[in-house]
Amino acid sequence: MNYLVDIGLEVHVELATLSKMFCACPVVDPTTSMPNSAVCPVCCGMPGVLPVINQKAVELAIKAGLALNCTIASTSIFARKNYFYPDLPKGYQISQYELPLATNGYIQINNQGGERNIRIRRAHLEEDTGKLTHINKNGEAYSLVDLNRAGVPLLEIVSEPDMHSVDDVRSYSHELRLLLRWLGVSKGNMEKGNMRFEANLSMRPEGVDTLGTRVEIKNLNSFKAMEQAIFYQIKIQENTLASGGKVLQQTLGWNEAMGKTITQRSKEDADDYRYFSEPDLPPLIIEKEWFESIKANLPETLKQIRKRYIAEFELHSEDIERLFEEKEKIQFFEECLASAPNLSPKVIANWMLTDLFSWINQHRTQLSEIRISPNQFCKLVNQVEEGIINQNTGKEILAEMLDNGKDSSEIIGVRELRQISNNEMIAEMVSIVLHENTQEVISYQEGKENLVNWFFGQVMRKAHGKANPQLVKKELHRQLKTIKFI
Repeated sequence: MNYLVDIGLEVHVELATLSKMFCACPVVDPTTSMPNSAVCPVCCGMPGVLPVINQKAVELAIKAGLALNCTIASTSIFARKNYFYPDLPKGYQISQYELPLATNGYIQINNQGGERNIRIRRAHLEEDTGKLTHINKNGEAYSLVDLNRAGVPLLEIVSEPDMHSVDDVRSYSHELRLLLRWLGVSKGNMEKGNMRFEANLSMRPEGVDTLGTRVEIKNLNSFKAMEQAIFYQIKIQENTLASGGKVLQQTLGWNEAMGKTITQRSKEDADDYRYFSEPDLPPLIIEKEWFESIKANLPETLKQIRKRYIAEFELHSEDIERLFEEKEKIQFFEECLASAPNLSPKVIANWMLTDLFSWINQHRTQLSEIRISPNQFCKLVNQVEEGIINQNTGKEILAEMLDNGKDSSEIIGVRELRQISNNEMIAEMVSIVLHENTQEVISYQEGKENLVNWFFGQVMRKAHGKANPQLVKKELHRQLKTIKFI
């Protein structure tokens, strides 16, 4: 029997605010800050304290909801979600349940299965928990708790189970992260915990409409971990169902070292959390004027940009998706277009996708960290297009610019790299090469036409790589047709 897989994702996104969700404590980098250095009585859950809603977090959540084509509620309610974890200081989490901020949206994906929408059930605001570090030293096991992350604003985005393969999950999660980073809603750095996934997965026999029993895989902190965990659980459920067994509803964790899912707890539903309205917070009312202002200031959507790149610039969809891998790449390309309107967008994209990205990958850095601006980059590309230097020289200069941050004109001047485009000089060099290699010329004229590439290389060597390649090729063909040796 064949089985269909149904996958929904719960994505927890840390919002890019300066302070926490319900207090004035700063949001700090978990990889560099001292543990428990950004805490106060509110985020530590001390008795008698009162939370205050972070307006910026609400604004960012509305932006995300609008970009996800959701309906934004004019009134939403915060609730207490009761469960005990050592890294949850209050013993409950302030979240939204019955009346969330955003509902009934969708995000469009395009992969091997074609273009289609993945429905968004809800996107709601909540606060993050702290972080546990488990220690096993000299046979003694214990855990340390860091509450710097406790209270950081989160947006939880819950999809419907509309994904049916790991490829769907990959497309959805990458598009979602790109969208949130493009809007400035979240930094989306998974290595710093800015974005975490939970996958709900079930399987059913082909032809059956009713969803199977689901399992939830918690705290997947990378695309790789998420894909591996889903692959593993699909195989487990296939084997269970094929052998006549039943899938148990449970919450699982992913053990990356073992390469398998581990049971954390049994069946868990909303009733287990004993939700009730947060008594210390009034209803969150979104004023119409403020909402319209947020909506009016949304940037161009990714879908609109893709269409523009195809219609106006005639870029291939594969090239566009490579430019869309990171927000910084789109911004760099857009800044290049603005600084060099005379250059072809195709030419700029080609230089970015080949030489620039290749250098970045080789040096394991980020586009935002390179030492040249879009204007400097385009200046070099323009010098190649105008024939001041040839393309190979341009590639060498780009690498040097990226290494030391120097301007291309300075490098060209110091190293005397200006391209030779003087027809008389090129004709003389070609003539010298042909007269120095008479036997090869005779062989060429007798039918070994591939020798023209060898002649080209000899001329370029004599010119120290500075000759205009197009002029050299043209002059070579002209002289090889007319020259005669007895």
